[in-house]
Amino acid sequence: MQSYEIETPPWWVQRWIDLLNSYRFKKRLERARKYAKEGNVLSIEFEGPQVLARVQGTEPDPYQVSLSIDPFTDEDWGYVVETMAQECIYSAQLLAGEMPENIEQVFTANGLSLFPFTLSDIHSKCSCPDPQNPCKHIGAIYYQLGDRFSEDPFVLFQLRGRTKAQILDDLRRLRSTGGVELKPEEKAEVESKSSQSEVKSSRLDDNQQNEGKPAVSVPVKLEQFWQYEEPLDPSLVVITPPPDNRTVLDVLGALPLAAADSRVMQYFREVYQLVSQQAMMSALNRET
Repeated sequence: MQSYEIETPPWWVQRWIDLLNSYRFKKRLERARKYAKEGNVLSIEFEGPQVLARVQGTEPDPYQVSLSIDPFTDEDWGYVVETMAQECIYSAQLLAGEMPENIEQVFTANGLSLFPFTLSDIHSKCSCPDPQNPCKHIGAIYYQLGDRFSEDPFVLFQLRGRTKAQILDDLRRLRSTGGVELKPEEKAEVESKSSQSEVKSSRLDDNQQNEGKPAVSVPVKLEQFWQYEEPLDPSLVVITPPPDNRTVLDVLGALPLAAADSRVMQYFREVYQLVSQQAMMSALNRET
């Protein structure tokens, strides 16, 4: 369950929250945050690019909420995906659950905007009697969608009319040699990756439903911990050296060892840099 106030969200989630925070009725936003935090959002589902949700209010029956953004046309998405395919870093970061910081350039280069400019660009309805829009029930869905964006940035694309499976399918097709259509087994692999993302994006609902239940302990098989049997798609894997020559020692900080003086640390730093260089050469299939 998100706090919306203490934790620092990813930048693309903050952009979405900033849009809601531009609403001038702050008391209404406070009630919306409270609804989102306290589990009043009973369900969130996608029907194409439209969001359908149920929010429990003061009445016995939950209110029905719908929310949508104008989706892009098939032609627009064709240009966007073609621009994405020119840089494999987009595919790699999105598959890693991160929104590329320059992703908006992909859309603006094609005369589009991924994020809505104002709340008026978002179409929302609620069955509650409150005439104001957004009401606290719609506001709660805004915050919950921010959680979904944090879990899976492809959800934001779905609001614009493209699912994760569709985007990855188009990216793989465009990045394949000569633009050859995907084979049936390759399409099955894309669908498998998409289903894994759907499980991840629904984790928030599962956590709410399982709240209060004892956790199930899954034993860890140490001999299989570092094993990964599935092949990696070379077009979606990006291997780059650290941009500032930092090693794991710089990330971990000072070692809590009495003998870890400057000479010892310098030795470890040289070793880690050498290991990093050899790992890069090995990953790129080059001679060291």
